[in-house]
Amino acid sequence: GNQALAIGLVAGARLAGLQPVFSSYPITPASGVLESLAAYKNHGVVTIQSEDEIAAICSASGASFAGTLGMTGTSGPGMALKGEAMGLAIATELPLVIVDVQRAGPSTGMPTKVEQSDLLSSIYGRNGDAPMPVVAISKPSDAFELSIEACRIAVQNMTPVILLSDNFIANGAEPWQLPDLDALQRFDVEFTTEKTDDFLSFGRDDKLARPWVKPGTPGMEFRIGGLEKAPTSNISYDPDNHQRMTDIRHQKVRNVADTIPTPTVDGPDSGDLLVVGWGSTVGILTQAVETARAKGLSVSRMHLTHVWPLPHGLDEIFSRFDGILVPEMTVLLRGELPDHDYIPYNKVTGQPFLVAEVVTEIERVLAERSKKA
Repeated sequence: GNQALAIGLVAGARLAGLQPVFSSYPITPASGVLESLAAYKNHGVVTIQSEDEIAAICSASGASFAGTLGMTGTSGPGMALKGEAMGLAIATELPLVIVDVQRAGPSTGMPTKVEQSDLLSSIYGRNGDAPMPVVAISKPSDAFELSIEACRIAVQNMTPVILLSDNFIANGAEPWQLPDLDALQRFDVEFTTEKTDDFLSFGRDDKLARPWVKPGTPGMEFRIGGLEKAPTSNISYDPDNHQRMTDIRHQKVRNVADTIPTPTVDGPDSGDLLVVGWGSTVGILTQAVETARAKGLSVSRMHLTHVWPLPHGLDEIFSRFDGILVPEMTVLLRGELPDHDYIPYNKVTGQPFLVAEVVTEIERVLAERSKKA
């Protein structure tokens, strides 16, 4: 998984026409991404083993400021340390890919065990109103594709993006065929190089992304930093401007949903129960739902890869099922789509779900509902 993720980051940067720069501090189980990327220096990949987590993300942001695609990687405790600099990347509106290979916590927790523990902190865990898109890998064989997707979202929307993996994916392996690289869709960056009379450093395109200007471009000087700014890039403490800039940063992230597909339903598109998962539970949930259907139970499955913003169309799909069984992400769905019957199912042991456990839970939920009916 870590190897496929690393190859995907290189491909994503190249599809944007940018040089990949990955700055990271070693941490289990994310270190393999840095190690894999370091082997690609003959392909123009720059890797930096930083002295700490804060230096890693700040140097990656600096790389994006300079006109390359900055990337950084870590695991749970490192995400906490990177928090302030994530806010800086949001305030400066620079593209940045932040890889989080999750592990069991809190604090140093259990570094070699698996846990889907960073979903809510990835979406909400920064000071101020600081939204960013979150993409979740589900297995080693989609790590390449979703790493490219994280790069696309970052450069097209001028925003940092969190790419979630976990220990189960990072150290897992499965057969995977490299696609035809020449057939991959490009999303080349266009740097702004000429200043017009109406140019604003924090002006907006149709995606609400600001222009990307390389430092040193003649006549295109502008201010950059974490202080709130007006569209001109001048520092601003005007309350109406802060409201407007906050709303724009939120809407810019929400607009990402316009560019992602609605997830498909595995099984009947309506019924008694829909199992909704994300991340590395995909294999276990797939087998559990197939086993339950073989027993004659009315159950379908959906798996999310774009977990923030949520894809369009979920409300309508959820409305066709009597109940939604949700391993590990109930709070998020209740907050965004409250008008559905969610049944939480959580496991925090440092071990992945077992197929038998999920089948038993499906049977329990449906049996209870049958009695009530």
